[in-house]
Amino acid sequence: MIDRISEVLRGQSEDGAFSGAAALVWRRGRIEHQAAIGRRDVRSGAPVEPDTIFRIASMTKPVTAVAALMLYDEGRFRLDDPITHVVPELSDLKVLRTRNSGPDDVVGAERRITYRDLLTHRSGLSYGDLQRGAMAAAYTERLGTTIDNPLSPDEWVARLSTLPLVEQPGAGFHYGHSSDLLGIVIARLERAPLGAVLSRRVFEPLQMRDTGFIVPEDKHARRAAPCGFDPEGHPATLATVPGGQALAERPSTMTFESGGQGLWSTAEDYLTFARLFVERGSVNGVPILRPETLALMTSNQLTPDQRARARMFGQALFAHGHGYGMGVAVVTNPESADPIRGRGGVGTVGWPGAYGGWWQADPGDGRVLVFLTHNMVTLEQMGRGIGLGVWTAIATFHAMATAS
Repeated sequence: MIDRISEVLRGQSEDGAFSGAAALVWRRGRIEHQAAIGRRDVRSGAPVEPDTIFRIASMTKPVTAVAALMLYDEGRFRLDDPITHVVPELSDLKVLRTRNSGPDDVVGAERRITYRDLLTHRSGLSYGDLQRGAMAAAYTERLGTTIDNPLSPDEWVARLSTLPLVEQPGAGFHYGHSSDLLGIVIARLERAPLGAVLSRRVFEPLQMRDTGFIVPEDKHARRAAPCGFDPEGHPATLATVPGGQALAERPSTMTFESGGQGLWSTAEDYLTFARLFVERGSVNGVPILRPETLALMTSNQLTPDQRARARMFGQALFAHGHGYGMGVAVVTNPESADPIRGRGGVGTVGWPGAYGGWWQADPGDGRVLVFLTHNMVTLEQMGRGIGLGVWTAIATFHAMATAS
């Protein structure tokens, strides 16, 4: 079955489900299958190759979480410490009075945001795209773009402090800027830019040579273009990332680095990172996290009520088969788990990215799956069913890769 993965994915790409992808299956010390399918640039026809570099969007979040937990392992903070000793700008936060309140209808926060809140997305922060009306506009106006943002980290935090939380700290799971704020906290603790911290602590020890917030000029030819769909739903190279969230070329003067969605990477680099979760916190003998910390990161942290209430675009995230640990979804019931958030034995972890990237690591059978693509769609296109085929392709890839 596994020998047919490339054939099936190629057929789905040629049918227009996605422009191109790099995918691999790794198990117990070796790559069992590797596929490079379709085009990394629809306009030029340049093919995807095994070392093509993709924007990985929210697959950045687990990396930021691991870096934070490395500091935790060193005793730099306790999980329930308030983060205000590092970001005092957030000492006097407000919270929406009700879920449907506007940004001026607020009450005081009952307590301060903690490290645990950021790691589990229970800080009360959200994304503007996940809000409505005045709150959506407030996020956009005050914070701007999510990836290539012209603000400095300090300016971004100052503006964040003027936004009300959507719920009291610790009360519920709200997907959003928690990971971006966590990245800034890490940078302040380390007195260095986040990219430098991730490079020193994660990328260099693991020899992830193609992962970072920028792609060096000598690697530009390997970048995947911003591939998405034209108005008729046909694969196309886009002029810009949907919503203008990222620039074609990031200016060298830009200092904001998004710990939530800013990284570029390759399938093999991300495989190396994901192996942490099947090798008890180490890769090739290089220790990154203590096994006890990894076990904490990969165990469900949400209450039953928080799992039941967690929504994204109206869809339940964790009500069936999953919980959420620290930066990763966690399989709690293999029979009802959705492959998009990971499906394997209990304790399987993963987290997808908005641009179509996906991965999971199953410590029970020692298997890691990675699927990287650029499948950049707008919310309006998604509403019309455009661009959804990539998730069918991922589900197919998952089913075939785990059949043996």
